[in-house]
This record gives sequence, C-alpha cells and structure tokens, in this order.
Amino acid sequence: MNVSVLAGSLIGSEIIKIGNEVNEMKRKGAKIANLTIGDFDSSIYPIPSALKQGIVEAYHNNQTNYPPADGVLALRETVSDLLKDRFDLDYATDSILISGGSRPLIYATYLALIDPGDTVIFPAPSWNNNHYCHLTSAKAVAVETDEANHFMPTAAQLKPHFKGATLLALCSPLNPTGTMFGKTQLEEICDAVLEENKSRAAGEKPLYLMYDQMYALLTFGKEHVNPVSLRPEMRDYTIFIDGSSKCLAATGVRVGWGFGPADIINKMKALVGHMGAWAPKAEQVAMAEYFKDKTQVDDFLNSFKQKIQDSLDALYKGFNDLKSEGFQVEAVEPMGAIYLTIKIDYIGKTTPEGQVLKDSADVNFYLIKEAQAALVPFSAFGNEDSMPWFRASVGACALQDIVDMMPRIKLALSKLK
Repeated sequence: MNVSVLAGSLIGSEIIKIGNEVNEMKRKGAKIANLTIGDFDSSIYPIPSALKQGIVEAYHNNQTNYPPADGVLALRETVSDLLKDRFDLDYATDSILISGGSRPLIYATYLALIDPGDTVIFPAPSWNNNHYCHLTSAKAVAVETDEANHFMPTAAQLKPHFKGATLLALCSPLNPTGTMFGKTQLEEICDAVLEENKSRAAGEKPLYLMYDQMYALLTFGKEHVNPVSLRPEMRDYTIFIDGSSKCLAATGVRVGWGFGPADIINKMKALVGHMGAWAPKAEQVAMAEYFKDKTQVDDFLNSFKQKIQDSLDALYKGFNDLKSEGFQVEAVEPMGAIYLTIKIDYIGKTTPEGQVLKDSADVNFYLIKEAQAALVPFSAFGNEDSMPWFRASVGACALQDIVDMMPRIKLALSKLK
C-alpha cells in the first residue's frame, strides 16, 4: 500500500522498540531490570490517593463531556496560581493551554511556529526533537553536548547556529540525562537569544524558545531556573511545556499544560482542538482541586522524591563502585527527573561467544542478555551509536531491583575481552 512520504519515512521510537523487546523477553519468563521507559510502575509509584479519589468523584459527577478547547477554567486558574507560587511566573488563564499530556503541546508548538525548511536547534542528547522536526519538515540542528557541562548545552555551543533559526528547544531537568541548567548557564543562553532577535529585520520571524520543564518539581537539592524569571524580556519568545505527568507519577492520567504569549497559545489551542488532544474532563476537574491544596502536594512530593532519589543514588553508587574497581564506567550525579546518565565504555570489546560489540546498541543488548539489565543508548536521543553513554530510568524499578542488578552487571562486564 502506498502511503505519504512523511508516513513512509517515519522512524519509530527507539525507546519503545527496546522496551517492547524487553517486555517480550519478560513475557517468556526472563526477569529483567527494565531501566528503559521514562514511566512509572504504578505498583511502586501510585498517583496521590487524593487525586485518584478526585478523579473517581468527577466521573460519578458526570464530568464526561467535552472539556473547553483550552482546558477547564478551574484548572487553568489553579495552574496560574501554581506558576506564581512555585516559579514566580505571572501568566493569566488566557495564556495557559491544557492538553492530554505534554506531547500534543510540543507538537502544537512546532506546528504553530515552524514552516517547512525552518531551522530548529536542540541539544543532543534530547528527547524526540529529531522526530518533531521530521513531522514538521523542519531543518534539524542537533548540537552535541559534553560531559564537562553535564550534557546541558551552553551559549557558546548554541549561538553559532542562531542566525535565521526559528526555534530553540531546551529542557531542564533534561530527559535523558537527569541534569539541569545552572542560573548563569541559562542566563547566557537567554542573552544570546535576545541579542539574535534584536539583530533581525522588522517582519522577520524571531527565534523562539520552547522550554520543557516537565520535571521542574522533581529536583534534588538543585534550584530549577527558567528563562522568563531570569530575563523578563524572554517572555515574548518563550513557550513553556509543563504538566502533572512526572511530578505526580501520573503519566497515564494525561494532564499537561503549556503557557506563553497569548497569541501563540491561542493558535496552539486551535491545533490541539483539531487533533482532539484534550485532557479528559474528569481528570482536569480533579487536578484543579488537587493542586489547590499546597500542603498535600508538598507531602506527596517529599515522599515521592525521596523514593526516586534513593533509587538514583543506589544506581549512582553502584556504578561509581564499579569504576573504583577498574571497570570502564562512569556516572553523572543525578540532579533531577528520574534518570541517571551512565557511561559504559565497552564498544569494541568481545563477548565470550566471540561477538564484537560494534556500537552502543550491541552493548545494551549484551547487558539485557547477560545481566538482565536494560538501558537506553544515547543514540536514541540524537547521538551517534558510537557514543558509549546510556540513560537509566528508575521509575519502573524498585530499589531492591537496582541493588540486585549491580552484581549481574559487574559479572557481565568482567566477561568481556
């Protein structure tokens, strides 16, 4: 069957592909520590009980019809209050858009701003920007980052690509690395964006910034920073992506919110409406009530974050212990989100069966087979498959699973020549 050029050239999610292979092995009886998907095992990390009760009550109250195109007003009011309280950001309800998680908001941002051939700049590694560029026929510019800056892009790395570009896509805390921008680092990027926009002719598209802060409430002793608080002039150019999916372990509840310049948000509202990508009304009603109670939100976050941090710290310590024993591994200290960045520098090594591990995917599948441990190579996030760095996501593993996994990894790596 003939399909469109776009459909015929789509590349599926590498993360989902790995996850599906792991799930198939588990279905056949293998016990694998699955550190692939950026999701939560709801038996380990359930959503807040008060939110669950609120959702059930909303259905009992027949909140089952279409929600407003931009989201239930009560939720947009609650989000407006949350932004003021948590981030010192002042956005009215007409500058806030609710959708079914963050993905429709990201896609709508691309569709609202990008014409075919426009340039989009994003760091490598980062999540899915290469695919959104493909979907919108944009010119993708993936800027390689490095361990020295915790894989967060710097102004010096980004600025050479600004001339004529339409969108800069950033995320902090960053998926896949679990690292964050520092204040000075983000200020320098904002200053470079503002400088670029001042240089553009009247009527020329500005350089916009899409700032994904979906993990902003999941940080560990680090202060989350955002462009508009640091540089108020960025307000005209910044579209924020945010929501409840990660901070409440509510990935399946599908309530996200974007905010930014009202005229752009209004266009995004129409796009989300045409997609029908609204968050379910009952979930919106319940989320509005849940976030009104700051004490219950903080109580949940404190407990939730501690469990995540314990798992990340155990994984971080485990790989540091391996490094101290002479194994060719490294780990970047976790700052936020549910991810640890790990270097497993065994490309080119040979397995006991004589197979040469040619790239990061080979290393990953060797560990799945020999150590029952599944990671995601940075090649799934826009880097070359020769890069020996990996993402480990702790949301679907219990702490004991992580502790039990480390000796298996040690044994598997010790077999390589």
